Amino acid sequence: MTYFRSCLLGAAALSATLLAPAAFAEDSQANMLDEIVVVGKYLYTDQVNALKTPTPVIDVPQSLSIVTSDQITQQGFTSIGDIIDYTPGVNSSQGEGHRDAVVFRGVRSTADYFIDGVRDDVQYYRPLYNLEQVEILRGPNALLFGRGGTGGILNRVTKKGVIGETLNGYKASLNTENEFDLQIDSNFATSETSAFRINAFYESFNNHRDFYDGDRIGINPTAKFELSLLTTLDLFYEYVDQDRFIDRGIPTGADGRPVDELDDIVFGDPDINKTQLEAHLFRASLQHEFSDTFKGNLSAFYGDYDKLYQNFYASSYNQASTPDEVTLDGYVDTTKRQNMSLSGNLIGEFAVGRLNHTVIAGVEYIDTSSDQDRFNAFWDMTSDDNEVFAINRPLSLRGGIGTNGDGDTTRNDFSVDINDDTRVGVEVFSAYIQDEIEVSEKLDIVLGARFDSFDINVFNVPGDETRSRKDEEISPRLGIVYKAQENVSFYGSYSESFLPRSGEQFANINGSNNQLDPNTFTNLEAGVKWDLNRGLSLTAAVFEIEQSSPQVSDNDASTLDVIDSEITGFEAQIQGQLTDVWFVSAGYSNLDGEQVSRTGPTGLRPRELPENMFSIWNNFKASDKSGLGIGLTYQDESFINNSNSASLPSYTRIDAVVYYDVSETLRVQLNIENLADQRYYPNSHSTHQATVGAPLNARLTITGRF
Repeated sequence: MTYFRSCLLGAAALSATLLAPAAFAEDSQANMLDEIVVVGKYLYTDQVNALKTPTPVIDVPQSLSIVTSDQITQQGFTSIGDIIDYTPGVNSSQGEGHRDAVVFRGVRSTADYFIDGVRDDVQYYRPLYNLEQVEILRGPNALLFGRGGTGGILNRVTKKGVIGETLNGYKASLNTENEFDLQIDSNFATSETSAFRINAFYESFNNHRDFYDGDRIGINPTAKFELSLLTTLDLFYEYVDQDRFIDRGIPTGADGRPVDELDDIVFGDPDINKTQLEAHLFRASLQHEFSDTFKGNLSAFYGDYDKLYQNFYASSYNQASTPDEVTLDGYVDTTKRQNMSLSGNLIGEFAVGRLNHTVIAGVEYIDTSSDQDRFNAFWDMTSDDNEVFAINRPLSLRGGIGTNGDGDTTRNDFSVDINDDTRVGVEVFSAYIQDEIEVSEKLDIVLGARFDSFDINVFNVPGDETRSRKDEEISPRLGIVYKAQENVSFYGSYSESFLPRSGEQFANINGSNNQLDPNTFTNLEAGVKWDLNRGLSLTAAVFEIEQSSPQVSDNDASTLDVIDSEITGFEAQIQGQLTDVWFVSAGYSNLDGEQVSRTGPTGLRPRELPENMFSIWNNFKASDKSGLGIGLTYQDESFINNSNSASLPSYTRIDAVVYYDVSETLRVQLNIENLADQRYYPNSHSTHQATVGAPLNARLTITGRF
């Protein structure tokens, strides 16, 4: 708490200092890039945004970042991980090479993803081709999102049909590794009250690593209907199909750091290491205005996912004793999941006495069926899941058959050693209410609570055993916003979240997991938001996240020990127009934390928690037709594992872009990544799986409309 109070005082001092040059806000003028900020200024309900109510960002009592489609194009982002690199308070994890994995304020998640406010918790790489913007909310978010959301959530807002307009856009890119993609975006006004829009893309994968290849397609038709002047219906379907190579990175050496000499080695099988996904997503959203101050919406979502991933990876390496040999492990994993979600919200604005209220009340029902299994590798020479291979480029391994370290032929069989096979059914019912109370022109109070009933049934196929568990939790939220001026607000907030013992992916509730209460997370946050002018804003916050994890006592299995740990930090972001020709987006975060065991603080730092992270992106308009941009991302050293015996070195990466508008409808753009050609390791999954960052590379993009 001392750290939290110190950071709070520091943030207050910072904001007081920054308030001095107020004249700058009045003198600055907006230009063509204002759209980036204007789009993100208000989170409109008709975009099915993460906050669900039409609240100005300056009045939201928590940290959030919005990345628009314009920013995605300009900075050459091709993945969620690219966006995370330039967002304060978050960093990326490797995700075993087959999934998005974001570390929100020190809390890793592979399930806190949403699409238009609807949960999208399957583990895969999410495309960006059909997005209007990406919203990243930090801190526990259970009130609006339920289970999970422990360190934050990521919501993708998709493009919708536009009534009364016809547009056709395209984008084509090719990089120096021969990776390319094609995108189209077409909107048709089918009548005075309806529109049809289709976004589609194709991507062919390639990068600096041996064997890396694959492709991905996405098709997303949508339709919008104005059923009346007050009622709108949106229909959405998306098909995603991807097949890509899995690269788990390289081992760490005697010094606990990735071994530079092994940068060019892929510790996997060219034929086996792959992930495949086929997904069908359907959604319908109905919105109705009962009056100017009373609105409602209904949403239905169904997702069908069929996924496979299989791989070998370095599980052990001893640089001191056997520097020329590595031990590989592996597995094959399949998931078939169907998610069905129904939700409804009523949003009303009214006055009681001298108090103005904006109330949202909602209910949600989720039904999930998830069948998953995993088979470990099984080598015939060791009768085990581990086998030793000589380190060569490439390894002597293809199609699960290779020559081991002793020179003998060894074969793997993925059908012998079953790790788990479960059939999971999850039913969740939720009800929530939140009131944004305008006490005065300067003071707002946000009060809310959510009730979740989480019912899970797991059939363990090998054990022929069914287990079930039901958790019911209430998650409160309190926020206070003080607007010192119309464009300056100070806020404080408290919120809670929980995660059932089945985990974020419903892995199992076998053994002691069936006895334990959910993990709970609490968040304290204080911050300042300042709109310096129409196109420039500053946000800063200090926070403390505390996790309580019940565990079976070592001394008495009938009792529970509650283990607490906490992460504290500070983050700041400034974004917008500094001058008519200069756009900037910069973010900084400082994170601290300590692992706690049954006996108390351990002195060990949580994994994947860099102390300092900094990013900045500058875009300069050179003329009416041309411009350039340059950016930098820095990440401090971080530990790979909980024992703190392996770490990723700190790194700095510089990126750049130049563009030229050939005409009003055609732009040519060149993005350059890692301009200084630095060796770096951006993330990892475990001790001997450190991702090798890409060297200097460039991407040429043509963007146009007709």
